[in-house]
Amino acid sequence: MAGKRDYYEVLGVSKGASLDEIKKAYRKLAMKYHPDKNQGDADSELKFKEATEAYEILRDQEKRSLYDRFGHAGVSNSAAGGSGFGRGAAEDFSDIFSGGIEDIFENFFSGMGGGSGFGGSTGRRSNARRGADLRYNLEVSLEDVYHGKEVKIEIPKEDKCDTCNGSGSADGKTDICSVCGGSGQERRNAGFFSIASTCRNCAGEGQVIKSPCGTCSGRGVVQKRKTLAIRVPPGIEPGTRLKVTGEGEVGSRGGPSGDLYVVIQIKKHSNFEREGADIYTSVEIPVTVAILGGEMSVETISGGKVKLKIPTGTQPGTMFRIRSKGLPYMNSNSRFGDLMVEANVEIPKSLSSKAKQLVKDLEEELSQGSGIFGRF
Repeated sequence: MAGKRDYYEVLGVSKGASLDEIKKAYRKLAMKYHPDKNQGDADSELKFKEATEAYEILRDQEKRSLYDRFGHAGVSNSAAGGSGFGRGAAEDFSDIFSGGIEDIFENFFSGMGGGSGFGGSTGRRSNARRGADLRYNLEVSLEDVYHGKEVKIEIPKEDKCDTCNGSGSADGKTDICSVCGGSGQERRNAGFFSIASTCRNCAGEGQVIKSPCGTCSGRGVVQKRKTLAIRVPPGIEPGTRLKVTGEGEVGSRGGPSGDLYVVIQIKKHSNFEREGADIYTSVEIPVTVAILGGEMSVETISGGKVKLKIPTGTQPGTMFRIRSKGLPYMNSNSRFGDLMVEANVEIPKSLSSKAKQLVKDLEEELSQGSGIFGRF
């Protein structure tokens, strides 16, 4: 057993570490040194094997007890690539990478313990891949949000080649790959590991195209532009993602297409600002109307107008609420927000002599009361 590092030292934990601490330590090392992330790095490969061997012993209460008492000699049979070595790590850490545990450990533990592939499965795994999702930013106006709208968009994307029907072959014929024999994988032995990697010759297909399609050069996909009609519902919120199933990039090797996500953005409006379903605007009120009261006509986001009653003595900045004249609530045919109107009192910039005198007379009259006017 000379030359082997202490298992606790390998994982960077203390001798009294809990199983949870051991798992976390191994997870960190497995993610760091996995050969899929360090292709061609022999040192990383050795460190990954070393960490896995240490974890296989320390995760098992009986093996750990023997190791604590007798060191490497006590677990030499367990650590020598015997039955099922490495499967415990695979079972415990099926969530280390999002692609699924087979994608991580299959290359290292297939063929160990007498099984045919990972988890006892047989045959080559499917190489079908789902196509990538696409995003399209769609800018609409507040009027569009109020009424709802159908918008036609054009998206560039990779789609199935019509010439070869996505096969990539001009005559529809393929040959079994001479390198991997049709398995899609190349294997090599590294100590007690059997390492499998995607075949470089056929890219995991197991077959090679004899006569590539002239339109897509054997890829099976071509760049296209597609026009889609997108329905923008009334009341839609900015940032909403509208999902169009199957309109993303085409899948490879028979996999399904991705989806298209249309992300809604709202154009800045010259007269209105939005806050949820409520709409904010302002109206210029003549000083005489602010003093004496009256009515003002206010535009709405629907394109119409409403009458706004101005009370006597309205102050600058007064906010009026007009019920149900805002935007519709999304997914509702009857609920609307409100129109919020701020009163901006319009002060004349120049006055005639007669107007000035009238204002002075008004000032003198009011000075006997609150004296709220200053001099022009």
